[in-house]
Amino acid sequence: MTQNGHRSNGSVSSLPYPYKAYNVHTFRTIPQVQQYLSPQQQFEITVVAQVFPFKTNSYVINELINWDDIPDDPIFRLTFPHRDMLLPEDFDRIAALLEAKDSAGLRQAVYEIRMKLNPHPAGQLDYNVPVWKGERLKGIQHKYRETVLFFPSQGQTCHAYCSFCFRWPQFVGMNDLKFAMREVEKLIGYLQDHPEVTDVLFTGGDPLIMKSSLLAGYLDALIDADLPHIRTIRLGTKSLAYWPYKFFAEGEESEQLLAAFRRVIDAGKHLAVMAHFNHYRELETEAAVAAIEAIRSTGAEIRTQSPVLRYINADPNVWARMWQRQVELGCIPYYMFVVRDTGAQHYFGIPLVEAWEIYRQACSRVSGIARTVRGPSMSTHPGKVEILGPQSINGQKVLVLRMLQGRNPEWTYRPFFAQYDETALWLDDLKPAFAEKFFFEDELRAFEARKKAEYAQISDIAQVV
Repeated sequence: MTQNGHRSNGSVSSLPYPYKAYNVHTFRTIPQVQQYLSPQQQFEITVVAQVFPFKTNSYVINELINWDDIPDDPIFRLTFPHRDMLLPEDFDRIAALLEAKDSAGLRQAVYEIRMKLNPHPAGQLDYNVPVWKGERLKGIQHKYRETVLFFPSQGQTCHAYCSFCFRWPQFVGMNDLKFAMREVEKLIGYLQDHPEVTDVLFTGGDPLIMKSSLLAGYLDALIDADLPHIRTIRLGTKSLAYWPYKFFAEGEESEQLLAAFRRVIDAGKHLAVMAHFNHYRELETEAAVAAIEAIRSTGAEIRTQSPVLRYINADPNVWARMWQRQVELGCIPYYMFVVRDTGAQHYFGIPLVEAWEIYRQACSRVSGIARTVRGPSMSTHPGKVEILGPQSINGQKVLVLRMLQGRNPEWTYRPFFAQYDETALWLDDLKPAFAEKFFFEDELRAFEARKKAEYAQISDIAQVV
């Protein structure tokens, strides 16, 4: 090991230490925390962790964080809360209640602050949950025609939590805002009735937090069902960055996982591991390299994605180095996202124009084989919107956008224009150029009305029953 815990030489073939998680109640027991963080910094972490989920682990602590660069180390920022993730008045309110040991007041304040943070952006709770046989399937989202998202109930946590996570309500006890489903039979039934669906994305949380036997059960159920139209199974995961030992160093657990991947491939399905890497350092440990090799040996493909994040990777050099490393390891750079309009967007968010410039410069520093990344992209209520950059049209400076994917498939790849705004962080911050409305707005309102009527009908039936 080096001073900061990075493995310097030798191969990784077995588990060097057990997985151990730390949270707001236990992080002070981490030796590096005691050595490198002042009591005030520890208190600030405690304050912010009342509102946002906080969880790190032994791998992140020992092999990813450069403790000599605290608090500016990007992986530290990625996993440890920072006081500016809360607005100053909210931080002071929580700090005062903690110091006063006012538990009831603290609970109320935390709830009120969370509800101001747009806990379910882009219509996830109101418009993405499908209805099947008179029931809202709350463990499924079906926003885009070809793709269904599935939230297995055992996969609604992670090996560590990202401080920017847009699904933070999954981890803070807000059960009325949580997606989860245990019954794979309902997923299969829904898919059988929707032959337009070609892709199933397991997400969470992180489905790779599950025991391999549980995940294998879900995968086997899908490939054994009569679903010829399902061609691709995707696994959205941060485990390659936060606990890569899962894939090769946990004995029978790792063997069961890779065997399940091979069964998917042997069944003629495409298996894509949608890996979340936010910084090139996550790809530089020997454990991460070994995990990638293990996955690719099964025939599965690894695609990579990340938002562009202030204080973590808002630098074209970081992205270029990360994409190049991913290509060298056989991964496919897939998406650069914009920080969603939820949680601590004010802290991590990058103006759209700045995000595009980072993307443009990063692309200019790699070869074409690493320019497979789409973005910067916003996962908005109407769909995934790509920023194509500023342009001058008839003397008017505008921002050119494109709908990569929409609630209506006919919107796909349609370009449109917004008034130039160098401060805008999200689609809702932009105003249309050359028109009173964006092209999708009227149809989107009609869709919302239909969806609300559908949900209302389900509620009426439930009350009668």
